Amino acid sequence: MNAKAAQLASLDQDREQIPVFKPLLEAEEFEAAHAALELGWLGMGSYVEEFERGLERLIETHDRRVAAVSTGHAALHLALLLAGVGPGDEVITPSFNNIADFQAILATGAEPVLCDVEDDSLCIDVEKASELVTPATKAVIATDYACMLCDHGSVAELAASRGLRVVHDAAHSIGSRYQGNPIGSFSDMTMFSFDPIKTITSIDGGALVVRSEEELQRLHELRLIGMGQPAAEMYRNRRAWTYDVKQLGFRYHLANLHAAIGNAQLAKLPRIAAVRRDSCRLYNEAFASLEQVRTPATTFPEALVPFLYYVRVPTEDRTNLREHLSSHGIDTGIHWQPGHSFTLLRGCRRGDLSVTERVGTEILTLPLHSAPSEQRIERVAEGVRSFFAENE
Repeated sequence: MNAKAAQLASLDQDREQIPVFKPLLEAEEFEAAHAALELGWLGMGSYVEEFERGLERLIETHDRRVAAVSTGHAALHLALLLAGVGPGDEVITPSFNNIADFQAILATGAEPVLCDVEDDSLCIDVEKASELVTPATKAVIATDYACMLCDHGSVAELAASRGLRVVHDAAHSIGSRYQGNPIGSFSDMTMFSFDPIKTITSIDGGALVVRSEEELQRLHELRLIGMGQPAAEMYRNRRAWTYDVKQLGFRYHLANLHAAIGNAQLAKLPRIAAVRRDSCRLYNEAFASLEQVRTPATTFPEALVPFLYYVRVPTEDRTNLREHLSSHGIDTGIHWQPGHSFTLLRGCRRGDLSVTERVGTEILTLPLHSAPSEQRIERVAEGVRSFFAENE
């Protein structure tokens, strides 16, 4: 056994499985859940309003409104409806994106138009997106990826010049800043996701940030099966028994229990962000000498709050590397499979997807957690290094 293999065996001797994701759940989350259950108001109530106000403070703006909803997918669907997207329309989205975005477009009756991403950021290529705009184009989805941010300035310029709405998918970037401005404070509409694996979780949940009181009021009805019941009433943990229904709606509201956990998590975001940045920096340092491993093109400055850490490896090595790491108790993931590879989307209009084609076969997600552990990072890093040392 060589020295590197011996080191890995030592790090791996307890065989504790390292998952890709692991939420930070401590006493505060359990206490928050207990308090919400003791309150006895299990639907949308006071904790939901508290969560929304907390998100508004996070984005540091007084000209945006926040509505919490049941999932990130719900936020995307409602954003597209607010943008007036419907049958006969098209929405430009990266093919390298989460399936939730494609499904949200399809749920409106519109068609996704699949765009390529930039090779460095893995976010939408705005120049290629501009070539895909037609009279049928109603909106564009700008998705921040992992620990990278879109070129939001160029996205906004494209939208303004072509009369498009922008849905900013910030499921991966809550707490980050773009050119000094908090994510959620500047885009046309911004969605957040708080599902079990996100940077902060509310068990499941999402939020949509909109520009006006008018859009907020429509959003309140859309998320509550079209009911015109005032949100302010429910935020007092009670119901109005008379109301009107003027539009189609969905059961997309957030429950008090989930919001209570979200409040506990939101308070920890600065600590979570610091741990994740430190872990990503350690990974970058560990892989700096490996020619076969391409790391994210960032130094992880204070303006970034990473959701996941990825590497890009040669296509012919990815499966074997995953198996090697798995044999040492290290889970990995693939975020994402390109949308145009799915049966559902094969007929969608698309542009040149050459970067997406390549990235889809190279991308590999490594474990990134919100609790500090240099030993865990070193164990993962040594697993990657040992694979390439054995295959030189």
